[in-house]
Amino acid sequence: MLRLAIAQLRPRKGAYDENLCRLGALFREVGGWAEPPDLVVGPETALTGYFLEGGVRDLALSADQLFHDLSLQHQDAKAPPFDVALGFYEVHQNRLFNSALYATLGGPDAGIRHVHRKVFLPTYGVFDEERFVEAGRSVQAFDTGWGRAAILICEDAWHSFTPMLAALGGAQLIIIPSASPARGIVSTEGGSGRPTSLARWNRMAQEIAGEHGVYVAVAQLVGFEGGKAFPGGSVLANPRGDLVVEGPVFEEALIPAALDFEEITRVRADMPLLADLEMRLPHLLGSLHHARQGAPTSITGTVSSGQAPGAPRPRRESRQRSAPVAVTSASGPDPLAIEPELTRRWLVEFLRDEVQRRRGFQKVVIGLSGGVDSSLVAYLAAEAVGPENVLGVRMPYRTSSAESLSHAQLVIDALRIGGLTVNISTAVDGLAAAIGGASDPPRLGNIMARTRMITLFDLSAGHRALPLGTGNKTERLLGYFTWHADDSPPVNPLGDLFKSQVWTLARHLGVPEIIVSKPASADLITGQTDEGDFGISYHRADAILHWILLGYRDGEIMPLGFTEEEIAIVRKRLDSTHWKRRLPTVAMLSATAIGEYYLRPVDY
Repeated sequence: MLRLAIAQLRPRKGAYDENLCRLGALFREVGGWAEPPDLVVGPETALTGYFLEGGVRDLALSADQLFHDLSLQHQDAKAPPFDVALGFYEVHQNRLFNSALYATLGGPDAGIRHVHRKVFLPTYGVFDEERFVEAGRSVQAFDTGWGRAAILICEDAWHSFTPMLAALGGAQLIIIPSASPARGIVSTEGGSGRPTSLARWNRMAQEIAGEHGVYVAVAQLVGFEGGKAFPGGSVLANPRGDLVVEGPVFEEALIPAALDFEEITRVRADMPLLADLEMRLPHLLGSLHHARQGAPTSITGTVSSGQAPGAPRPRRESRQRSAPVAVTSASGPDPLAIEPELTRRWLVEFLRDEVQRRRGFQKVVIGLSGGVDSSLVAYLAAEAVGPENVLGVRMPYRTSSAESLSHAQLVIDALRIGGLTVNISTAVDGLAAAIGGASDPPRLGNIMARTRMITLFDLSAGHRALPLGTGNKTERLLGYFTWHADDSPPVNPLGDLFKSQVWTLARHLGVPEIIVSKPASADLITGQTDEGDFGISYHRADAILHWILLGYRDGEIMPLGFTEEEIAIVRKRLDSTHWKRRLPTVAMLSATAIGEYYLRPVDY
């Protein structure tokens, strides 16, 4: 019987010494359990955070140094001997790796048992690991004081070949330290309140365990890095492919479990899949060798009778691209549907993490326009940092709608947050007159928007309150904002929610219906509405944007229920405003150009 503790950790980015001390406190805690664990398993990059990019070279250390540091923490904790497995950035033979250490701490057998170096380094989506570390070359099971184990790091486990190697090597437990950013705000069946991406991790752990008759422990990182959420949700699967423990989401946790290795014997006796694989593997490898040589084979392994040996292979006819399969909201789930409660918790935790834990602010300041976006941000912020730490600022211009002021006051009163009104008319008019922009409504609107940001950032300095952005995903994609104005605040909880999703979440949080249901307007020009400027409704624009972002071509989107004109409106706005979503273009003259060679994450 192995007593296991999965440590779901929230490291502070780049703070190795601080995180190490916190791990020492954890050692002290588990050492005081009535039955201390035999093994503590931590996540990938447990002591530094994951998205270090160019900072990897600063924080990478040798396995020997890590073992030394862990041993001192274990000694100071006065904990009994136990094993530990966790991920770290390693420097080994003058090379950098994303690695995991397995070691015994304390007692006569103390020492490093194994170091696994991550084999599969993702370079897609938000990942660019292979730019900063090298790939490992092997997967090996190894001996411990209780039996045999193997380690796979995050994407290593997504390839069926690597768990197979671990099981064939005799592993009874496959340890998977992971730092996997959460995706998806619609829970799957049986996974209420958990990000969609965790469902695949659960299935994968169960499938690995059930196919090979082993235990699988997945230790997930917790916290936010540059807006990317590590949700936790660590799991243990038993040899029958059942989940026996499941960690909470968005919070640190110590998850105890007991592993009975006799269960492996029982499962493999009932279903000897691994033994079957061992018997057939030489033949399968032979067929793989033939396939790599390009030799066509029959079921007997000989050259197929349909082709003479050495004869030229017939040319394949060119394959036409098949028509897309239309999957619309009418024939299936709404692709933009969200689970409001999961989304609320996600964004509240995001704000707590970004504002208080990472940036060290206690207060926030929000420009309250009386619209649904800023109102929703105020509701989220009040829950995240407390209403006493939220300052809502109304910034009317002389032509602003009186309704905007009254609706913003509704939010201030409902949440009991701080309120302030700053009339920007004199400042806007003075600048517009000085530069000659008063007679041009778009220019005057831009001056208003930038004056409001000057106001917010000055109040930020005066109140030591972090400004929060309120722009939604639809506005950002369509370029419907003033550059270096609406997009300026350093933290924005709504930037990955389409407008239609904002409405759903706002209703769930209780934003007054009069605010949610009124026509959206930037209120920069009298009578202006967003949808009037677009020439298309938010609901239809959101859906078209969704399909474009998934890589659908215009001709493939039309059968989903949209006109050519609607798609053109959205496509033109999207394609013509990329510059607004990027930092300024700088001429690269050196090998240390910021953002090109000198790479540090925003939160490091």
